[in-house]
Amino acid sequence: MKAIILSAGRGSRLLPLTQHQPKCLLPIGGISMIEHQIEVLHDCGINNISVVTGFGSTLVERALASWHSPNLSIRTIYNPFYQVSDNLASCWMAREEMDSDFLLVNGDTLFEHRVVQRLLSSQLVPITVTIDRKDAYDDDDMKVQLDGMRLLAIGKRLSASDTDGESIGLTSFRGEGPNLFADHIAEAMLEPEGVRSWYLKAVDTLAKDGFVHAASIEGLKWGEVDTADDLAEVRDLFAGAPRSGLASAGRPLDAAE
Repeated sequence: MKAIILSAGRGSRLLPLTQHQPKCLLPIGGISMIEHQIEVLHDCGINNISVVTGFGSTLVERALASWHSPNLSIRTIYNPFYQVSDNLASCWMAREEMDSDFLLVNGDTLFEHRVVQRLLSSQLVPITVTIDRKDAYDDDDMKVQLDGMRLLAIGKRLSASDTDGESIGLTSFRGEGPNLFADHIAEAMLEPEGVRSWYLKAVDTLAKDGFVHAASIEGLKWGEVDTADDLAEVRDLFAGAPRSGLASAGRPLDAAE
């Protein structure tokens, strides 16, 4: 099992914290967001990780280069379109990594180990979107419509009556899922608006053909960081979280609090 982490964005809503460094390097509990994700994924048995970079790519590469583990492979893939694109283009840049089962991770989503474990233990289907539920949803939420646990539609514009939960930004592609997804993002990139599209547009299309299910992680710990308030909440959520033995060779975290 591989993982692809999409961390090309700057995080403009977090300015000035992201004036000189990308969002993925902001510190959470003593390590950066990207390092937190890598620790959790590695502890769950995922040892081949690709990180799509963009803004501040040199800083991200330098941070990741100091991580050492005999059974962990980390590579970076630069998305030169990051200033004008959304995350479909980042997926397209990483399409060569989609040759076997993998997890796709949004770079601004943090989660505990049990979230990954629940996703990996879910029903084996081509594509599984992790979801949570709450009382109300806003315009920023990536909402989902379900029939049981089969995903019917996903998007920010779903009506309240059609919304059964929200995607947390962690998706598995297994069996025929990697090939299906890679083919659909290649097709989507040929469209006039392709570079400015979300990869979940491809997932939504595949859902119409019955290839996509959901795995609920209700009650487990996760958070998405878009704003300064989000960052404060996630720092509180993961304060004092247990750390694994994986370490960055004693490198001090240079991201500003």
